[in-house]
Amino acid sequence: MRYPLVEFLTGIMFLATFNKFGFTFNFLTAIILVICLIISLFIDLEHQIIPDKVVLPTMAAGLLINIVMHWKDLPDYLMGFALGGGIIFLIVVLSKGGMGGGDIKLFATVGMFLGLRLTVLAILLSFIFGSIAGLILIILKYKRMKDAIAFGPFIALGSVVSLFMGDRIISWYWGLFF
Repeated sequence: MRYPLVEFLTGIMFLATFNKFGFTFNFLTAIILVICLIISLFIDLEHQIIPDKVVLPTMAAGLLINIVMHWKDLPDYLMGFALGGGIIFLIVVLSKGGMGGGDIKLFATVGMFLGLRLTVLAILLSFIFGSIAGLILIILKYKRMKDAIAFGPFIALGSVVSLFMGDRIISWYWGLFF
């Protein structure tokens, strides 16, 4: 597929993650999620699947990290896991297959790394980004209303934005009302 693009994006994301977290345990944790998101993004774009062999080990790593490092906050991460996977599962059931199991597992994994608050934001952003891209593709006649569009890239984008800027976005949003 687009191997130079994958390598370039991976390098940029490693630098951005290091810039945000420094060489800390949070950097290593964030890199695990970022790698999963990059791999899922490009495989979903090319093959319309998000492979279990990428997502499930990442999910397990997130659980292990949270048990060892964030024991007191484990319920928050488990709620992020349940909400992330649960919302997409509900959409799959109600839409009778509008999304797939890979999307469910990827968002559950995101929830395991981001916790409840940032997972809610990631879900919202993913749908906003996906809707905008879908509308543009339809307007430009690259896609029709019934055509499938890979959702993994939007999960990745919404999750990365939440990881890097989520706290600022949430603070800004709450500041509008309180």
